Amino acid sequence: METQPGDIVLVYHKKDPAAYARVEEILADMKPGWWQIRLLFLHPPAQEATWILREEYIDGGEFTMGGELMRLERLAPPRPNRPPADEPGQGPGKTVPEGEGGGKVVSLSRRRPVR
Repeated sequence: METQPGDIVLVYHKKDPAAYARVEEILADMKPGWWQIRLLFLHPPAQEATWILREEYIDGGEFTMGGELMRLERLAPPRPNRPPADEPGQGPGKTVPEGEGGGKVVSLSRRRPVR
């Protein structure tokens, strides 16, 4: 099974993207070949739901719920925001002197409205 707890999935309803959800838990169901997948839907108000699906449905296959076409699409995790290795003070084996973080600092106090 490719989809694992912690993954973010895009839930399709009738071939249209409908909601994002985080996979909280995947447990074997009593019925052989079926799984209980607990989802936390990521829109206000956040709600949990447990769906009983086959492995192929959890990994992107189309299925129906109440006669409606559904599909889960596992999203790739975001890549870490790392500076290119050729920047001074960055990359393997290079150190940044103390007090020189090498990153850009944005002052939020300048953005705060004056009262």
